[in-house]
Amino acid sequence: MQEKTGEKKRARFRTLRSLNIILWLLFSLFAVAIVITLAAVFHSLASKMFIERADANLKGAEEEIAAALAEGDDSPVDSIAYRYGVGGVYLVYEAEDGVVVYAGEDRTRQSLEAHLASLAEGGSVVDESEGEIVFGEAMTIGGRACRLYLTMSLAPINGYRTRFIYVTFVASLSAIVAAFAVGGLLSSLIARPVTEVTEEAKELARGNYDLNIRTDYFFSEIAELSEALDAARVQVSKADRVQRELIANVSHDFKTPLTMIKAYASMIREISGENKEKRDAHAQIIIDEADRLSALVSDVLDLSRLRAGETETQTVFDLSEEVRGILSRFDYLTETQGYKIEAVIDDDLVVRAERSRIGQVVYNLVGNAVNYTGEDKRVRVKLLRTGEMARLEVIDSGHGIPEEEVDTIWDRYYRSEQTHKRPVQGSGLGLSIVKNILLQHGAPFGVISEVGKGSCFWAEFRLCDTDAQKEEKA
Repeated sequence: MQEKTGEKKRARFRTLRSLNIILWLLFSLFAVAIVITLAAVFHSLASKMFIERADANLKGAEEEIAAALAEGDDSPVDSIAYRYGVGGVYLVYEAEDGVVVYAGEDRTRQSLEAHLASLAEGGSVVDESEGEIVFGEAMTIGGRACRLYLTMSLAPINGYRTRFIYVTFVASLSAIVAAFAVGGLLSSLIARPVTEVTEEAKELARGNYDLNIRTDYFFSEIAELSEALDAARVQVSKADRVQRELIANVSHDFKTPLTMIKAYASMIREISGENKEKRDAHAQIIIDEADRLSALVSDVLDLSRLRAGETETQTVFDLSEEVRGILSRFDYLTETQGYKIEAVIDDDLVVRAERSRIGQVVYNLVGNAVNYTGEDKRVRVKLLRTGEMARLEVIDSGHGIPEEEVDTIWDRYYRSEQTHKRPVQGSGLGLSIVKNILLQHGAPFGVISEVGKGSCFWAEFRLCDTDAQKEEKA
């Protein structure tokens, strides 16, 4: 029960951390931040715009009123003030305490005292406590120095502000709702391909290789990821198939000699124990099957070591002598079964490598060629100097390898569909061992084959100078 509860909590936690939700929240928060920032900027600009407009009206009113007073006519003052939205017009003479009022409420000099100092040089000031803007300008009327003050109520401006704030709030709220919706849509569009690829990867991890992985996503990174996943699916499927075949083949190859050993051991005990000739023949079969079993175990162990990256000490040796020595091990085939192994080998081709491993490569390639060569039983082996490389070629005259099988011949337990004789016993791991040894040495290799004309397996080894061989021996 506790495990189920813990699993549910972990599932909820993973859901909260899902790419879809995180992207949606990030998009939404980003949009909200932008909307709030824009609303604040617009509000600030609008307030500034309203104040500037009020200043312009006060300035215009001041110019017209000053002109009228300079002409000694104060009758238009009220109409000018009304036209510009001016609430009060006050004329203050510097030598007197009184205030001459032309429009608005009667105010004493003391009531304007707070603004007299700040407006000594002229201009305007916002008086939030009185809810008005006060504009002042120094002038001379009738030869007397005075100051003209104009006041304008902030009520209309505040009304504009309130309406603007309301409109801004509604627009911002709408924008935030739209941002949440659009953010959800965008996050879904971005996260859906990732979710699809994740589900396909889970299916692949469960061993389901029959997947049709989509690779035509709009986002190039997701498309590359799905292509890589599809390639991995192909390779894992191939490896799984090869593993099953390996287990099946190894089991079969182990079972066959063990069955033979058991059968002939029983025959010796029950039938041929007193007959030396039959006993020796049966014992020889047991020995041969034991040797075959031992060779199979050795090849499996060799392949395992190679796959694990185990290496031996590399030495400098004469590859020409090594190849000649290995070819001599096939003399029994030329003497007893009519095989023709033709060799063209350049002298003094010295390389640095794991000698026993390279010998294993040559033996396996020649043995493979013997097993698959044509009715003429002809195998050609070439070891030639090509620039700074020694190129080994093993050529048979067999049926060749179909193009669709060329990429699989290096697999463990690869079997060609063509029938062939097997004068050289093998475990079916020979070419896979060759591949892993050459990869470990960084040696280029490959096969050139044409159906009906045979195959040429080749590998190249970097040459050393003969002085290196002398120094090694010394």
